[in-house]
Amino acid sequence: MMEALQFDFMRNALIAGVLVSIACGIIGTFVVINRIVFISGGIAHAAYGGIGLGYYFRFNPILGAIIFSLVAALGMGIVQRRTKERADTIIGVMWAIGMAVGIILVDLTRGYKADLMSYLFGSILAVSSNDLLIMLVLDIIIIALAVFFYKELLAISFDETFATITNVPVDAIYLTLMCMIALTVVMMMRVVGLIMVIALLTMPAAISSQFVRDMRKMMVLASILGMFFTTVGLWLSYELNLTSGATIILVAGVTYGLSTAVKPLMRRTQTKRKKMARVQRSPLVKAKK
Repeated sequence: MMEALQFDFMRNALIAGVLVSIACGIIGTFVVINRIVFISGGIAHAAYGGIGLGYYFRFNPILGAIIFSLVAALGMGIVQRRTKERADTIIGVMWAIGMAVGIILVDLTRGYKADLMSYLFGSILAVSSNDLLIMLVLDIIIIALAVFFYKELLAISFDETFATITNVPVDAIYLTLMCMIALTVVMMMRVVGLIMVIALLTMPAAISSQFVRDMRKMMVLASILGMFFTTVGLWLSYELNLTSGATIILVAGVTYGLSTAVKPLMRRTQTKRKKMARVQRSPLVKAKK
């Protein structure tokens, strides 16, 4: 791996992994706690419409994805909260429309469509310095919003009724969270692709939630796990000549499976320790001593 770092594209890939992991750790925690994984997937696939928009009008597809994903996120959030339609139906419709618009616009675009598949399946090794700058700006925006609205986001995540009673602008905060998810999706698009966004967004947070209860600690642990997954996935893809995005997801998936298997064992061990501690503190044991 060290010899690979002599290449600019490999260094850019590692930096991209770190930047994306920070956003995933923060936003993924809110996604897992609020159980809105499906919405995240809908935003991710709807963002493909922005890719097509960028190709058709000849501007950076990432900027198109930002615009389209924000519109999709706000649309899903507003319709879900203000209508009686089933949330999964709304998300599915917008998911399909976004993908369809993207495909049609790409079909209408003349000439060769370079790097088109990288937006679907990821191409972390093709991340440029301009992409890194965009990721850094999005990271700063996400961190700033998370810090500024932390208490409000915490309130709507655990007790929306209480948040409403205490005059928290629930709808506005929820839509802000949707926009934060949209920005995170755009960041992840270049790393693992729109198709596998859900996995990297949720697995680090899901693993950290098994071992940590405090939300801040959960975010930190999820970010560290994301960095671990991207780094190990990059190394394995380099050594075995595999697709980077898929390898990163497989590393995350294996880790999630192991953590799910280890957690019950840890609970049993903790239960046994508590029982032993109670026995040792019992009056009978003390009297025998």
